[in-house]
Amino acid sequence: MTDFNERIIADFRANGGYVGAPFNSDQLLLLHHVGAKSGVERVSPLMSFADDDGWVIVASKGGAPENPAWFHNLKAHPDTVIEHGTETIPVTASVIDQPERDEHWAHITATNAGFAGYEQKTSRTIPLVRLSRRAG
Repeated sequence: MTDFNERIIADFRANGGYVGAPFNSDQLLLLHHVGAKSGVERVSPLMSFADDDGWVIVASKGGAPENPAWFHNLKAHPDTVIEHGTETIPVTASVIDQPERDEHWAHITATNAGFAGYEQKTSRTIPLVRLSRRAG
């Protein structure tokens, strides 16, 4: 994990789920995921977008040509937990298929232009993942 991510995670936990600059947002969550190959648990800070079934996260990897490792990890181990605010919440991850993916993408890029920029940097379709609450 990078020092940058470690600082975000520490700030998140120290401030009840709120992180200051550059995020200044309560949309941040901490995604716990287990390595598909390594079996090692990791934590990734990610922007999220609430929907009726939970949260939507974006596998943008800053517009890189490949999906982020957490995306592959969630496909291998979809039952996990997130930290959102001061709660730790059990969730199940599922990739959002078309045409629902495009509906979410339009909303995400309209409210956060950075994601539209990531799309322009890559030839892949950036996946969206729904994190749905599950019973403890």
